[in-house]
Amino acid sequence: MSATALWVCVLAACILGYATKFVGYLVPESLVDGRRRSKVIGLLPVALLAGLVVTQTAGGDDGIVIDARLAAVALAVVLLWLRANFVVVVFAAAALAAGLRALGWG
Repeated sequence: MSATALWVCVLAACILGYATKFVGYLVPESLVDGRRRSKVIGLLPVALLAGLVVTQTAGGDDGIVIDARLAAVALAVVLLWLRANFVVVVFAAAALAAGLRALGWG
């Protein structure tokens, strides 16, 4: 892919993202009003982020990959479950991933 084609794709994605956000403001309130709909709409970003985390953690070129990323995310989940400070969680997971990669795993 040439540099020009790449920039056209980037600009098209920016325009599409802006247009999608703008259309969201035009949606009537009656479509998003209601207890059940509000709950579902509120949980959509969480579900999308969870899917992104799983895809980036265990996804590879050929399928599922088990490496240092998976161990780091597992440590982060345990530390968050124990209610550790978020900065501690990030540094501990990064240190574990770096250590495992230094040992040749992943």
